[in-house]
Amino acid sequence: MRLEPYRPFALAGGLSGAAALAAYAASAHGGSANLGTVAPILLAHAPALLVLAVLAPGRMAAWIGGWTTLAGLILFAGDLVMRDIAGTRLFPYAAPLGGTLLITGWLVIALIGVLRPKASS
Repeated sequence: MRLEPYRPFALAGGLSGAAALAAYAASAHGGSANLGTVAPILLAHAPALLVLAVLAPGRMAAWIGGWTTLAGLILFAGDLVMRDIAGTRLFPYAAPLGGTLLITGWLVIALIGVLRPKASS
């Protein structure tokens, strides 16, 4: 079975929502402030990734924006969670790089409203 290029966004959206709720729960039961910071970011991006799963087929801007956003989310949230779990960062500047990728991803996604999809043949 061939994996369509947009399915990873649906998977990532579902996992992001689940991870957000887990981070909220951990934060409420004695976790650090980092988990409280990560939770709303993960939750905010979950529906965005799900929408991209619908928009991505045939739209290069949705595909690029989705992968850029997903990479940023992994780096930003991953770095903050790693600080809690292991007491260390993923690598220097992982969170700022992730944040920059998130912003870039949103800007690329904004292009979807400006760019017209190719006409079907």
